[in-house]
Amino acid sequence: GQQALEKAGFEVQTVHVAQEQLASYLNKNKVSALLVRSATQVGKDIIDACPDLKLIGRGGVGMDNIAVAYAREKGLHIINTPAASSDSVAELVFAHLAGGVRNLHEANRLMPLEGDVHFKTLKKSFANGTELRGKTIGIIGFGRIGKAVARIALGVGMKVIYNDETSPSEPIEISFYDGRSVRFDLETVPFEDLLAQSDFITLHVPAQKKPVIGAAEIEKMKMGAALINTSRGGIVDEIALVDALEAGKLSFAALDVFTSEPKPEIQILMQPGLSLSPHIGASTAEAQERIGEELARQVIHLLQAQQSTAGL
Repeated sequence: GQQALEKAGFEVQTVHVAQEQLASYLNKNKVSALLVRSATQVGKDIIDACPDLKLIGRGGVGMDNIAVAYAREKGLHIINTPAASSDSVAELVFAHLAGGVRNLHEANRLMPLEGDVHFKTLKKSFANGTELRGKTIGIIGFGRIGKAVARIALGVGMKVIYNDETSPSEPIEISFYDGRSVRFDLETVPFEDLLAQSDFITLHVPAQKKPVIGAAEIEKMKMGAALINTSRGGIVDEIALVDALEAGKLSFAALDVFTSEPKPEIQILMQPGLSLSPHIGASTAEAQERIGEELARQVIHLLQAQQSTAGL
């Protein structure tokens, strides 16, 4: 991506800039295109303070850290890369899922501490794993990532149900290495049915004002079900989640995003029934390459006319 931009005549700056220094840095360097990930906040204050800005890009899907509507009102281009990281996030869902059903999140914590003296005890403790094949996975939100999760689940041999009011029915095509493909025609199910029928539930929705899954929703889930959130912090009520794990209502849960990110609550970090990762859903080499290339294509297309004065 950087090479493509430089070849097109853009100056690319990749230094780390603290949030409180962002506006002054952009103005000092006359930056016309700002590309960010999820941590940098680009609110009205930044937009108003930086008259040279012509474009704001998000390397990823969600743009809740950008004042999108306000920026567009001011005439700025807003871009993101919704398709570039879908497969990476979906694979992380299954990394957590496959580890969770075999208790690997706990085994990996205890083996370095007790494996040499309590090997047989640990073997007995973690010998109650289950298989994914034949189980039902419920997908809340059936956009690009939700569909990518569905393709993996179908390939594993799972039953897939989903809930998405904007997508009443969706064809899912699984392509194989030899050119063959298989198509499945799926239809959305009511939210309450998804909660009651799913062995595993994974969320793929934008940031919300209140949790999608709280104590009431968990109560409607199957006993021993599991929950995975690689979407946005706050989508799941973490207090209710911990209570459900401690009560045995859920067999395990997985979080890649957190309500108080980047400082997750200690009760979350220390909960043995949680499989945890530090917001790395899109962080694969392949996804980062696709994100860079897609951002570069959009920047070049939108700002080519100003490339003689553009600083990125």
